[in-house]
Amino acid sequence: MSATQTQSKGTGNAALPPLTNGPHRKRLGLVALVATFGGLLFGYDTGVINGALRPMTADLALTPLTEGIVTSSLLFGAAAGAVGGGRLSDGWGRRKTIILLAVLFFVGTLACVSAPSFEVMVIGRVILGLAVGGASTVVPVFLAELAPYEIRGSLAGRNELMIVIGQLAAFVVNAIIGNVWGEVGGVWRIMLAVAALPAIALFLGMLRMPESPRWLISKGRNPEALAVLKTIRSDERAEAEMADVKHLADEERASKATSWGALKDKWILRIILVGIGLGVAQQLTGINSIMYYGQSVLVEAGFDSNAALIANIAPGVIAVVGGVIALTLMQRVNRRTTLLLGFTLTTVCHFLIGIASIVLPVGNAARPFVILFLVVAFVGSMQTFLNIAVWVMLSEIFPLHVRGFAIGLSVFCLWIANALLGLFFPTLVAGMGITGTFFLFGVVGILALVFIYTQVPETRGRTLEALEEDVTTGAIYLVHKN
Repeated sequence: MSATQTQSKGTGNAALPPLTNGPHRKRLGLVALVATFGGLLFGYDTGVINGALRPMTADLALTPLTEGIVTSSLLFGAAAGAVGGGRLSDGWGRRKTIILLAVLFFVGTLACVSAPSFEVMVIGRVILGLAVGGASTVVPVFLAELAPYEIRGSLAGRNELMIVIGQLAAFVVNAIIGNVWGEVGGVWRIMLAVAALPAIALFLGMLRMPESPRWLISKGRNPEALAVLKTIRSDERAEAEMADVKHLADEERASKATSWGALKDKWILRIILVGIGLGVAQQLTGINSIMYYGQSVLVEAGFDSNAALIANIAPGVIAVVGGVIALTLMQRVNRRTTLLLGFTLTTVCHFLIGIASIVLPVGNAARPFVILFLVVAFVGSMQTFLNIAVWVMLSEIFPLHVRGFAIGLSVFCLWIANALLGLFFPTLVAGMGITGTFFLFGVVGILALVFIYTQVPETRGRTLEALEEDVTTGAIYLVHKN
């Protein structure tokens, strides 16, 4: 039985009127574009450290330990921001929370750009981390709750595409500024300052965007929810969706606990553990170690510093290309199939990078180019088959009454894994070399494949309400291998 064949068992996606074209589709696209500036900032602020760290180290007299602290402080802040952002968005609203995050992005950028010392830099990075973590939680939920189920994968996945576009923008800006003005004092401050522009755009844009209709319904604000739905759906479709969501929300208000109390339900606990597992497995591929320390890895492979800064653009480009392909896959290929293929490819790439670093010793002319090719293949596999699929699944697998809390908890664990890798990756490479580090990632990839195959359910082709009904009864696990 396929996921799409089980739709009638949920709240009835089959009864919904079909999607139609018109001004409401353009409005939905505009809302998604503005919201994903949060993803763009997420990508830029996490990627810019890749090229800014070396000149920053000289100016602020950083040691290897304080380099790791500067890099990982944003990530630990993001862990707190993920939980806080999720909880805040459940109570305060998705839209207002994203507006607050835009302010935090701007304030954090100013603090980092003007930082006179290591301590102030860490404070600025933590503020940015709160914003990044909040955006990683709230923006995917906002998009998933706005999207029709037929295009939810591609719409919610746009946020991850914007993240990798932001990272590519950071790599390009770093390469241009680093090679043109590399001798200018404080050049890293210019690299960091660019992030202020999309922060302003996100703030001004979200002031004109609507609230999530599903959140409004969960708060009993039904007339407002219907008004919002009618701006992004045909009238007939809006009223049909309204009836589905309202019915489920009414049942939840009468019988469901929220936040930590919901963990007493074994099915809610299980799906949250699945979400945590997905987030942690994604990070333990080591993808963000490449995004944060890509220049250092390429220097270790044999490039000089300036060449590594330019070569580092290649993984950024392939990440964007992979993200575009992934949006198409979200509508055509089951989520589980995508995840299994992605972890298989990334694990193979890990072992090949480790083998290449043994077969081609330091000093071999081919070594840097072979390792660069394999790193690009790894990033391409990750972005095409894993990153967008994981974020889309996190945005859609949780029931409405715990959605912000559950994704916040899952993304908190994701960011803690990310932060620990960011903190200890330089030590791993120094102690184990490229060989040992990537072999370790490969072993973790095998474990992730076992977890995906045995625990992760299928979600493609279902409304959020149909998924919720099967999650809360455990029925979703009966067909999880389709």
